[in-house]
Amino acid sequence: MMGMNPRQMKKLMRQLGIKMEELEGVNEVVLKLEGKEIVLKNPVVTVMVVQGEKTYQIVPGSEEVREVIEIPEEDIELVMEQAGVDRETALKALKETKGDIAEAILKLSGE
Repeated sequence: MMGMNPRQMKKLMRQLGIKMEELEGVNEVVLKLEGKEIVLKNPVVTVMVVQGEKTYQIVPGSEEVREVIEIPEEDIELVMEQAGVDRETALKALKETKGDIAEAILKLSGE
């Protein structure tokens, strides 16, 4: 469809029952995977509706990959009890040691 002007393109899309709309004000899109998150910053997000089905097209401005570590509550409580620290300190130590309870306790006891 090279060379088709935008007005013709919109008319053709309308005839085919295709609606497109750009979402305004999107700051980031987060894709949650097992063990990590992909954060798409300042994306251009377009919503296309074809025969009642929505499709999202996302073009990121930049991308950041973050490691996500799930820390069980009982691990946090054990580190709190053993190291004599508050919840926030115990959680921070567990994240820094990638969930290793013994290493977190030793780290906090040595400080």
